[in-house]
Amino acid sequence: MIVVDTSVWIDFVNGVVTPQTNILDIELENSRIATGDLIIVEFLQGFREERQFLEAKDLMASLEYYDFAGREMAIHAAQNFRRLRKKGITIRKTIDVLIATFCIEYGFELLHNDRDFDPMEEILGLRVKR
Repeated sequence: MIVVDTSVWIDFVNGVVTPQTNILDIELENSRIATGDLIIVEFLQGFREERQFLEAKDLMASLEYYDFAGREMAIHAAQNFRRLRKKGITIRKTIDVLIATFCIEYGFELLHNDRDFDPMEEILGLRVKR
């Protein structure tokens, strides 16, 4: 199972060609892509036009859904954030720590285009789809 970060979804719907959007193109046809509450809210909040919002909402609805947050996941994410901070690394967005922690806990790969995930891969064992 692959979780696709908002950073890749935004490029994908805007027609930006990157290694990550190329992987997403292939994986949409060949694999199961998972999404969840945190990615859906980040992704959908950026659409100004109603038609684009509805198309994006339908795209998210077509994917396997998980609740990324919750009490236990929040505690694990806080522990991961603290672990990184002890090593001198501060992640800019808490939501990224939650997404990475979800992927780590469930053993899912993350497809992303966001440098904040790099130390989570190196230190926390986040599996990244390449």
